[in-house]
Amino acid sequence: MLSIKFHVFTGYREYMRESGVEQLLEDAGNRIADAAGGEDAGFVVDVQSRAGRRQVPRVSVRTATPEAMEAEARDRVLTRALDAGRG
Repeated sequence: MLSIKFHVFTGYREYMRESGVEQLLEDAGNRIADAAGGEDAGFVVDVQSRAGRRQVPRVSVRTATPEAMEAEARDRVLTRALDAGRG
């Protein structure tokens, strides 16, 4: 687990823009999606290299099919898979 202390106003953007951070986020997203059932079950990972006002990487895992939406609504499959992203 990567542990870096930084001051929010001076180090956050620089840290988030460092090489490797986007890959760490994408790997965590992939672990979460796989734990939920993967792409075959309708869970996909979206990666944005520069997102939001701060222009930092952002990764999300979402349901892409009605079956995946039902599994999340009924059994909280994706919600239960969040711990897999902690690595």
